Amino acid sequence: MTRIAILDDYNHAALRMADWSGLQKRCQVDVIDRPLGIPDEAAEVLQPYDVLCHLRERTAMPRALIEKLPNLKLMAITGHEHRTMDMDAVRERGIVVSCSAPRPGGSQGTPELTFALMLAAIRHLAFEDRRMREGHWQSTIGMCLNGRTLGIVGLGKIGQRVAAIAQAFGMDVIAWSPNLTDERAVAAGVRRVEKAELFAQADIVTLHMILSERTRGLVSADDLALMKPTATIINTSCGPLVDEQALKDALQGKRIASAGIDVYWSEPLAPDHWIRSQSDAVITPHLGYVVEESFRAFYEDTVENVEAWLDGKPLRVVS
Repeated sequence: MTRIAILDDYNHAALRMADWSGLQKRCQVDVIDRPLGIPDEAAEVLQPYDVLCHLRERTAMPRALIEKLPNLKLMAITGHEHRTMDMDAVRERGIVVSCSAPRPGGSQGTPELTFALMLAAIRHLAFEDRRMREGHWQSTIGMCLNGRTLGIVGLGKIGQRVAAIAQAFGMDVIAWSPNLTDERAVAAGVRRVEKAELFAQADIVTLHMILSERTRGLVSADDLALMKPTATIINTSCGPLVDEQALKDALQGKRIASAGIDVYWSEPLAPDHWIRSQSDAVITPHLGYVVEESFRAFYEDTVENVEAWLDGKPLRVVS
């Protein structure tokens, strides 16, 4: 019998978000609800499986792991690519990779979480929540988004959605990315500035770039040093876009006011990581795309992809 592993289902959502009953009649379907160490622990646990169903890049697939999975024939991924999968190793093995279908407009979860973190940071919501539970009353003074300057690093689909929401709040929006043109910025209703200008002028900086070797460490100590002492940085994109030590120094040195962080340099975040005890950082466990709308689409497509492969007619194959 074909064996299927659903990986990284921390929320125990996969079997609730799609109808797996057809596959369960034809295959053994197992749910793995914890992260696996790469490559050794993952190789030991996943060795029996013919099919792996991924949720984004939660489980990396380097060559060192792929070569230890002799039974692997299909990987169903969510999104159009898996940035931590060694595609050369996959092709050499003849493993099929099927992706989920693009959705018009993409996920709204990440832009909305961006503003949840923004508001939580500038209104001190986590701090005041803890104080209320301890029996205290108000002790902080927040600020409004209206009239403030938002600096967006990366004006792709998510960055553009963030810009539109910011404008509804009455914010002045500026943007920068390595390839952003004045024309694209104007089309999104924002003003293009140079990188240094963005960090110096913005009351809030929010990051919306894809991680690559070019963008790793894109936000440096020098960039953070340009920010106002009253400013906030938000990252719902990729942890390694920001120099971690530089962010730690900026927060602990009170050189910026606060941060709202959903993504980290290594995930899941270590229990003793410094940011867990940083009182001026609002932190969430990579929740940007973790919404019902995205999960239903991801897992419905996953089921469809596996069924099509079993029938000898694989769908949405990644080349």
